[in-house]
Amino acid sequence: MEIDRTSVQRALRRLRRTDLPIDTFAMARFLIGKVLVHDVRTCRLSARIVESEAYPVGDSAGHAFRGKTPRNASLFLEPGHAYVYRVYGSCFMLNVTSEPAGIGAGVLLRAAQPLDGIERMQRYRGTERLIDLARGPGRLAEAMAIDLKCDGLDLCARGSLWLADTGENADPVGASPRIGLNRERHRILRFYERGNPYVSGPKSLNQ
Repeated sequence: MEIDRTSVQRALRRLRRTDLPIDTFAMARFLIGKVLVHDVRTCRLSARIVESEAYPVGDSAGHAFRGKTPRNASLFLEPGHAYVYRVYGSCFMLNVTSEPAGIGAGVLLRAAQPLDGIERMQRYRGTERLIDLARGPGRLAEAMAIDLKCDGLDLCARGSLWLADTGENADPVGASPRIGLNRERHRILRFYERGNPYVSGPKSLNQ
C-alpha cells in the first residue's frame, strides 16, 4: 500500500452505536479501516485505524479483570465510549469500550494512518516522519491530541472526538498474539490491516 502524503478533509459518516458489534472480538476487527476523528481548535485531526488489540471479558491482561474502580470506570460504559489511561507517567492509550454497559472490556487502538491535520500531528509528535506519527498506541494518542480529558467521551455522540466510516473496505485483516504482554500472551487478539506500512510491531507478526 502506498503512503498517502496528502491532508484533505474527507467525507466521513459518524458511526452510530447501532453500527457497532456488541462483542470485543468483533469490535477489534470491525474498527480496522474505520476513522478516528478529533476536532481540535482550528483543525480536524483524523486517522484511519489499521491495528487494534482486544481485551475481552475475563482477560487477566485487561484493566477490567479485577473489577470496576474509579480509574477504569469508563471501561464499563456501553459500547463506543473512550477509555483513556496513562502509562509510563506520560504516554496515553485510547481504548474503545465493546460490551454492554456494566461489563468491562475494550479494544486498544494500536496504530493509525494519518489522514487530516498531518502538519498539526507532526507538531504534536515533534517529528516530520509520517510513517511514525501514529504507529504504536502512545504515538497514536499523542498525534491525535488524546489525553485524560478524553476519558469517558461518547465516540458515537456529536462531540469533538468520534468514530467514522468512509464507506471504503479495509484490505484483508490479519491476526496475531498481542504485543508487549506477559499474561495471556499466546491469545490471538491483535488485528491489523495486511500490507499497511503504518501497522506497528515486528514483521514476524504482520504476515
